[in-house]
Order: sequence, then C-alpha cells, then structure tokens
Amino acid sequence: MKARKNLVAGLAGLLACGAVLVWASTTTGGREEIYEVRPEVAIPEYRTDAARAIDAYERLMERYLDLTEGNLLRLGTDVQRMLNKLDSIEHELTGLSARMERIEKSFGIEQAHAANQKDAPPQTAKKSSAEKP
Repeated sequence: MKARKNLVAGLAGLLACGAVLVWASTTTGGREEIYEVRPEVAIPEYRTDAARAIDAYERLMERYLDLTEGNLLRLGTDVQRMLNKLDSIEHELTGLSARMERIEKSFGIEQAHAANQKDAPPQTAKKSSAEKP
C-alpha cells in the first residue's frame, strides 16, 4: 500500500509538472504572431524636358549668385584694406608736412607755401612784369 501511495503521489506530481509546463508554453508567447510588412516603393515622377531645363537653370543661377556674392565680399575686403592703407599714407603725409613746415620755419623759407597756393603763378607773373620797367 505504501508503494501504491508513492506511485499515486509520483503520478500526481508528474501530472502537475506537465500541466505547469503546458501552461508556461502558452503564456510565454509560444503562439505564432503575424506581422504585416508594407514596403513603400517610390515611383519617380514623370518630368518633362522643360521642367528639367528650368531646374538646371535655377541651379545655374544659384551658383552664379553664390559666386557673385563671394566676389563682392572679397572686393569689399580689398577696398577696406586699400582704405586703411590710404589712411596710413595720409597720416604719414600729414606728419611729413608738419615736419617740412618746421624745417622751413627754421631756415626762413617762404617759397614752398607760395608754390602750394593756386594763385601763386599769376602773382609771380605780375611781379616779373612789374620788375621789367
């Protein structure tokens, strides 16, 4: 009898383990799932020759405008550099002019001022005609 009880208990345990195994296989995703795949294939649009020509012209104009913009920027920087150089030359000439004036004062030279004036040539002509008689 004891052996029979052990056999019944063993079969009951085995059935319980089998039931748990069947239940676990159905709950863990053992069933088959269906996935739907929709590939998207893009068909290029039909373009006429005129549309292609217009697009090519637009690209050409964009490149031309970019090139022109770059050239104008370079021209602007070149002009700015020239202006800076001219300003430095003007500053140097102002200093040189002041120095020449000091030198002329120290030596008592007055001709440089008369030669710089626009009215100086007619005045020298009047003096030379006045000296002859």
